Amino acid sequence: MPRVFVSTVIDAPPARVWERIRDFNALPRWHPRIRESRIENGEPSDKVGCVRDFTLQNGDRLREKLLGLSDYDMFCTYAILEGPMPLTDYVATLRLTPVTDGDRTFAEWSAEFECADEVADDLVGGIGTNVFQGGFDALKRHFGG
Repeated sequence: MPRVFVSTVIDAPPARVWERIRDFNALPRWHPRIRESRIENGEPSDKVGCVRDFTLQNGDRLREKLLGLSDYDMFCTYAILEGPMPLTDYVATLRLTPVTDGDRTFAEWSAEFECADEVADDLVGGIGTNVFQGGFDALKRHFGG
């Protein structure tokens, strides 16, 4: 089972970063690769089990289900239901942890999934660079880092 793990430090307090990313429907507001997003069936975007349907800047469409959300532990876990990538059983977690030295945020984003062996390295690299690191870079720019 391939695994992707990317981490960074964001020069802002965790509560401020969490406020920016907490909304499961907010990807277009903070991730540069996302064009638009909506929560299906009019459900609240923080309801575990809700499904977001979103479009990437290149026109690809994905559907993801919120599996877990904690304001106390500042994490969200979700699964891809449909998407253009040749993978299955994709589950990812985006988590924030306080860095007490300087009131900064340690951010980590990880995922595991199943795929054919011949595409595993490309998927791990693409998700790690384009999705996870791309999102972190945008957050760091937003918070002045």
